[in-house]
Amino acid sequence: MSTDTAATLVPRTSSAISAARSEGFVDVFRPFFDRSGMCLASLDPRVRVVEANVDFFRQFGRSATEVCGQSFYDLLHPSVREKVEQQFARLTEGRRVRFAERMVAVRPGEPAFAGELTGIAVHGENGQVESIMVMVRPEKYERDPQVLTGRKKLLTAMDARILEGVASGVSTVQLAAMLYLSRGGVEYHVSTLLRKLKVSNRPALVSKAYSMGIFGVGSWPPRVLPDYVK
Repeated sequence: MSTDTAATLVPRTSSAISAARSEGFVDVFRPFFDRSGMCLASLDPRVRVVEANVDFFRQFGRSATEVCGQSFYDLLHPSVREKVEQQFARLTEGRRVRFAERMVAVRPGEPAFAGELTGIAVHGENGQVESIMVMVRPEKYERDPQVLTGRKKLLTAMDARILEGVASGVSTVQLAAMLYLSRGGVEYHVSTLLRKLKVSNRPALVSKAYSMGIFGVGSWPPRVLPDYVK
């Protein structure tokens, strides 16, 4: 391995767990990830970040000092943490060896971003999980001037309330009762939002809204920023 390639992974902290097999796994696949531009990190069995490549730190807007030794969950938006925690639990408990899940991550001072998170369990000679490799592939959207150029006032007040409800996991029936609409009225607004943000389903709608910065980061339940409301 070349010195330049090796330098793209930031050294782990002294408190991180070291495992020869996981290091070998990283070394074998590291050149591929460096060339692909994919964000790569190694976690310990408690899902703390041991090390990561430069693309990972750049994408999350944090330094190695801020990330290494910290829980990977701290990088995620509250709306997706529970689901991701369930996936990691299945890995560490040996119920599966790999998962792929949509995620929304938060960045200090910047809009959240959505992407695909892949986790792979790395087992030791005793069969126990020694580390977890994670790959983050941020979603890329077309440069649509109606959606991605600046903070356009894309939403009506009702659209905003519907979007907040969908992001909070509120059902169509509950939204209809809360907003004094029929179920058909709620579905109409959801369909309108899908067309505006150019996505095909509700999970993608929520992920794209976060990635565009439509929701304020750090608030729960989700709230649409006034800049996006007509």
